[in-house]
Amino acid sequence: MTHRDEDGQEDERDGDAQIIPLNTDGRADSAPGARPVRRRRARVQPGVPARRRAPSRDLPARDVPAGEPMDAGPTGVDRRVPEQPSQGPDPADGREGSGIDDSDEPAAAVAGELEAALAGMLAFVRRRITGDYVIDEHGFDADLTEHLLAPLLRPVYRDYFRVETRGLENIPDTGGALVVANHSGTLPVDALMMAMAILDHHPAHRNLRMLAADLVFAVPFLAPFARKIGNTLACQPDAERLLRAGHLVGVWPEGFKGVGKPFRERYTLQRFGRGGFVSAALRTGVPIIPCTVVGAEEIYPMIGNARSLARLLGLPYLPITPTFPWLGLLGLVPLPSKWFIEFGEPVPTDGYPPEAADDPMLVFELTDSIRETIQHTLYSLLMERRSVFF
Repeated sequence: MTHRDEDGQEDERDGDAQIIPLNTDGRADSAPGARPVRRRRARVQPGVPARRRAPSRDLPARDVPAGEPMDAGPTGVDRRVPEQPSQGPDPADGREGSGIDDSDEPAAAVAGELEAALAGMLAFVRRRITGDYVIDEHGFDADLTEHLLAPLLRPVYRDYFRVETRGLENIPDTGGALVVANHSGTLPVDALMMAMAILDHHPAHRNLRMLAADLVFAVPFLAPFARKIGNTLACQPDAERLLRAGHLVGVWPEGFKGVGKPFRERYTLQRFGRGGFVSAALRTGVPIIPCTVVGAEEIYPMIGNARSLARLLGLPYLPITPTFPWLGLLGLVPLPSKWFIEFGEPVPTDGYPPEAADDPMLVFELTDSIRETIQHTLYSLLMERRSVFF
């Protein structure tokens, strides 16, 4: 069909196209002979409530052929109808058509976390004031550990050391077990990170009861706090008592020889003592779980040892690192190395008779086997790590 525009020029258009004049209020005139405009109803799925679709600014504008009606806004201004995707909205995405800006979600999540943390802290203070918490016979305060210490260590574990934990399925959900790990890092930060890994990521969220050296309980201010967060004296009676009671116990057989070794001997295991931890496991019949930690060696690279000053202060060693004592208290900030913690397959001990704990050859063989397992796992994890800090 041939039409003429305002200048009198002929224009070839589709025979089905109609020109629909608009009033000032945006409604189409009902001109004589004009085809009525039919508005298409939005299809509503059964069982799904109808929602008003918010305009999307991310969809490209569809080219509208000449003569095709355009969607007119409330002010009568013509607007091009955006082309809709061919597929329907994702049922799993409840935000489709809701007009919610995704950029607000991180802020909302942070606000929710802060609100939850504040509520937890207020509940913790209320329990401390009312005395609604339990301390066991060894002085362990689970409420203090989970609601005061853990929130402080969690950012260090997750964001600073970026710990990757493996093999948590090897730790039983219930019952006694003995976790045996390598020890390093000048300060025993590795023990705290192991405890955080089990508390936060194990399905049963178990507390690791740590066997600590005598020096920990000789420091006036450190001793009571160490008791409250689960540390117990590293002696045979206490270890057996905890294991028989069904606790998860952690031990670091290298002791000060491992945590205070020079940086040039990093990732080389020291002697595992006399195997007292194996005797405790044999007497109680609990499994022994070898644990390997990579990353702790680099947090305080020990390049020297002020032995004379250490003897004067009653310390096993006094480390000299690239930052301490040269930077003062700032030198106590650990370097942000990349960590791996792997829990190996349990070594069962319930198949041995009770008197096996008094067999020195058997104790030595099991001790040496566990030490070799940890050493080989150290080499394997070091091969996987791309660099010290990544």
